[in-house]
Amino acid sequence: MSPSSYLIFNHTVFLSRCNGMTNTTFTAVSDPLISAEEWESLVKNLMWPLPPKAFSSTEATDVTKCSFSIVNPDSNHTVGGFVDVTIKARDAQAQDKTYGGDFFQAKLYNMELKASTYGAVTDHCNGTYTVRLALLWPGPAKVSIRLVHSSEAVQVLCRQREQDPDKVYFLGHFTEGDKQETAICNAQRSSRLVGDSKQCCCEYKDPYTEEYWWCRRPPSLPCQTRTGLVLCVTRANNRPSKVVAPESIFHLSTGSQKKCLPGLHNPVPAGFYLQDHWISLVCDSKRFSSAKQVSACLNDKQILMMGDSTLRQWFEYLEKTVPTLKHLDLHTSSKSGPFEAVDTQSNTRIIWRAHGIPIRTDKTPMADLHYIAKEVDGLAGGPHSVVVFTIWAHFTTYPLAMYAHRLVVIRRAVASLLRRSPSTLVVIKSANTGYKDVYGSDWLSWQLDLALREIFRELAVVLIDVWQMTSCHYSPDNIHPPHVVIQNEVDLFLSYVCPV
Repeated sequence: MSPSSYLIFNHTVFLSRCNGMTNTTFTAVSDPLISAEEWESLVKNLMWPLPPKAFSSTEATDVTKCSFSIVNPDSNHTVGGFVDVTIKARDAQAQDKTYGGDFFQAKLYNMELKASTYGAVTDHCNGTYTVRLALLWPGPAKVSIRLVHSSEAVQVLCRQREQDPDKVYFLGHFTEGDKQETAICNAQRSSRLVGDSKQCCCEYKDPYTEEYWWCRRPPSLPCQTRTGLVLCVTRANNRPSKVVAPESIFHLSTGSQKKCLPGLHNPVPAGFYLQDHWISLVCDSKRFSSAKQVSACLNDKQILMMGDSTLRQWFEYLEKTVPTLKHLDLHTSSKSGPFEAVDTQSNTRIIWRAHGIPIRTDKTPMADLHYIAKEVDGLAGGPHSVVVFTIWAHFTTYPLAMYAHRLVVIRRAVASLLRRSPSTLVVIKSANTGYKDVYGSDWLSWQLDLALREIFRELAVVLIDVWQMTSCHYSPDNIHPPHVVIQNEVDLFLSYVCPV
């Protein structure tokens, strides 16, 4: 398998060119780190069919009028085979849709067996969709099709992402002696930030990542008095709805793998749950069911985790699971860290830190918010070194070009690390599903997740595909999945740290 196949994964497939499919919703990019060819390829991979004309509310896809059916509804199926499902989208007037772009999620599951798997959706661009679901366990199973967003809602999300970065903004804190002032800050020089030009702007450029951070000038204090404390404020509420379509029941009628190493392709499905245990179809993953097993795997390892709260869950899980792993009180923010835990018995050190601005968090010193690329560039690496990162949830409100720049800077640092120390293990945690709040949605997360996979596809790194793991589990939608899902995510991660 060529390196370019490592991370390729399509959540939705388009069989033919759709009416309205366009990349004009993406902000043009002028970035010395992203070639015109790479940007064109990235935009092509993220293009989504949008409604071909203006629409009324009654013309939007209505889940209560949609239907789906099993294409091959035989009473008996064989483990290892597939079941195909056809979805027909309709509007509020029960009229068949004639264009695509609806964002569906699909899974096959059995609640009694605590079994489930993910299915990719194919958009035929005419209001019809198909799903292929793998049959991976014996016994009964149900099909669940969920409309996350209509194509009309996606159009709004896409436009607002590119044109309105002020859905989230920040307060910078400036201190000089006993005097303290605040000012609006953000990662883009927007109209809300600029205000009247008299107050704009304090400009901060990171010399390594070449990324900018702007703050309006405080009332009287100079720009250099910024202490770096930031506080998130929200301005919008785009909470999407979640609807589960009716279910169909049929019966299935059992059935094999590779060492867990960097560079393995994540197929669809990448695995399945059975009795709440994720069985990987990517590699020979193991269960680490005791603290002793986890500790043995972590022996003599130095692990640097960087990202958001969904990766912080991994750190917290390991800390709680291994009694000899002791948390060091660094007197840092309870949300953005950094955190550190050590085990002197096994010579293990684990650090988690936030991925740098922008990040929605409590008041935090800027000195504690390091960019991922800068941290990676400072590592010697080696066979005892593990780097784990995730970055997506705090970028859903910004244009794609800004996120792409952050990724290519990280890619440059990771490539340099692997050149000077190829035995270093680099792991990327994908995006989660379940992002249902004021800041984002699963469609926005999906777009960033696909961009991440595309940008890192040439590097021999590990991708832990938690998109599939969170999408098909029976637990309620939550960007922070429950303990059982985190345990399975960490078990898969440890399978790469300690491959059989």
